[in-house]
Amino acid sequence: MTKKLNEMLKLAACCLVALVLSSCGDSSKQVASKSASELLGNPKYLAISYGGYRQNSRDIQPTIEELKEDMKLLKAMGVGILRTYNVQLQQAPNLLEAIKQLKQNDPSFEMYVMLGAWIDCENAWTNNPNHEAESENNAGEIERAAALAKKYPDIVKVIAVGNEAMVHWAQGYFVRPNVILKWVNHLQDLKKTGELASDLWITSSDNFASWGGGDAIYQTEDLRKLIHAVDYISMHSYPFHETHYQSDYWKVPESEEEFSEVEKLEAAMLRAKNYAISEYEAVGAYLKSLGVEKPIHIGETGWASISDGFYGPEGTKAADEYKQGLYYKHMREWTKAEGISCFYFEAFDENWKDAQNPVGSENHFGLFEINGKAKYPLWSLVDKGVFKGLTRNGNAISKTFDGDKDKLLELVSAPASKNEKKNAEVVMSVE
Repeated sequence: MTKKLNEMLKLAACCLVALVLSSCGDSSKQVASKSASELLGNPKYLAISYGGYRQNSRDIQPTIEELKEDMKLLKAMGVGILRTYNVQLQQAPNLLEAIKQLKQNDPSFEMYVMLGAWIDCENAWTNNPNHEAESENNAGEIERAAALAKKYPDIVKVIAVGNEAMVHWAQGYFVRPNVILKWVNHLQDLKKTGELASDLWITSSDNFASWGGGDAIYQTEDLRKLIHAVDYISMHSYPFHETHYQSDYWKVPESEEEFSEVEKLEAAMLRAKNYAISEYEAVGAYLKSLGVEKPIHIGETGWASISDGFYGPEGTKAADEYKQGLYYKHMREWTKAEGISCFYFEAFDENWKDAQNPVGSENHFGLFEINGKAKYPLWSLVDKGVFKGLTRNGNAISKTFDGDKDKLLELVSAPASKNEKKNAEVVMSVE
């Protein structure tokens, strides 16, 4: 009787162990969480900017299931870390929960987050913004970001204090560097006390000029203190916008006027890449002048595929999918070779950004259209079958233009010639 009871107890114990193991998933597939220092600059973890909004208003938040659908698509294309912008809305908390659920279902699933905390000046987005004081909402935003970093330490690896919050052309909301410095120091103090993980990196994500790489007006004592306070520099570069604001770099020089149309635009896209590199190097030179050695990564850069404004057919002719594809390729190749993370802007089109103008460029920086069509930069991944079985909004992933490159090229134009401006000036002077 005793022998039989012992056998029954052993059997029950084995069943209990099996049950515990099965509830924990396959431990052999579990991946150790990476730190920011292991992720940033690592070519195995592509970086991307992500919103995930699918409607014309942010009042309609993406659901957890929609966010999971997007995470599977991004994972398939090699993305390992993505960037968000605020924690005022439910998108970021829902995103972290979606990633947690994906990890629970598949312990080998990896996705990390650079969590943005939005920073405003006093009276932001009014007719009377006060750039010398900060919004009373900033404290709550930082508190929410810190709480999410504590709740999801295996996912949140960076907190970015502000997005283009120090650049002067952000007239509606920008603040002085002392405000960003205050909150960066606050988060660094939370790391020192153990309230936040010691390997969580703190930065601010801003225009290259805001980091001292442009006009000397930005090179203040508070900026120098901020550079010392952050764990790394997250800088933005947009040669796309500069096709209008600094158009000389973009226009076809006299030495290239005999090129074919395709050769002209391909040369222009190399100039765009070099323009971004020059801004990156300018920030590096400023840090060097301060005796500071810190990583510099790209928090944003991108290229719109459609525009009816400055960048469209009546403007600089910059916006189309072919140029977007060339820019994406150039930036990925350069940053991978140099060990730079590039949070490419952005993963998916988001129509809320210019809801009143469906063909506004801000709506069309995504590598995917809202309903799941992959734009030209991703056509090769569709060919390789990396998105097989995955969907967005119920649609299988297919190519824009039905994959017909000739149709795509019908909408593509080379930039204007520099001589066109000179000739126009001559005509005006004659008249």
